Amino acid sequence: MSTIIDASQTQNAVEIEKQFAVKAVEHAQVYWNLLEKIEPKKLRLTKYDDEIFKHLGEAFPELMEEPYEKITKIDEDWMKSADGKKRWREYIETYKDKIQDYNFGSLIRTDAGDEYAEMNTIFVTRMQFYAFEIARNRLGLNDKAHEIAIAEAEKEREMKEKEKREKEKAERKAKIRRS
Repeated sequence: MSTIIDASQTQNAVEIEKQFAVKAVEHAQVYWNLLEKIEPKKLRLTKYDDEIFKHLGEAFPELMEEPYEKITKIDEDWMKSADGKKRWREYIETYKDKIQDYNFGSLIRTDAGDEYAEMNTIFVTRMQFYAFEIARNRLGLNDKAHEIAIAEAEKEREMKEKEKREKEKAERKAKIRRS
C-alpha cells in the first residue's frame, strides 16, 4: 500500500542536505581546477555549450548587453524574484532530457573576477551554473579568475616544495644526531 506524501509538509533530512552541499563543493573545486588548467575560452563544459549560450541570449537578452555586467556580477535578488524564477524555470526545464543533473544544486561565484569565497558564492541549479559559466568563458569574463587560479596553484606548489625541503633538512639533522 502506498501513501501520498505532501512535499510541502515534509522536513528536509539533514544528512541529505549535507550530501548535496558536499557534491556542490566538489563540483566547485573541480571547476576551479579546470579554470586553472584550461584557458576559459577553450573550455567546454557540455556537448551543448553552443546551444546553451545561444539560448541564454534569447531567453535573457539583458544579460548579453555589453559590457556584460549582469553576467560578470550575478544579481541574486533578480534571479530569485518572481519574474526571474519563472523565466529561469522555463529555461532550465528545456534541458531536463539533455543535461544530466540539470536541476542539481551548484555553487557559482557571484563575481566572475574573483575566486570562490563565502561572500562571493551562491547556490544555483546546475543549468544556471552552465549558462553563466559558458557565457563567462566565451566572453572572456573568466580570464581574471583563470589568472588567480594559476597564481594560487603556483603558491601551493611552492609551499609544498618548501615543506618538503624542510622535512628533508630535519631528517638529515636527525640522521646526523644518531650517527
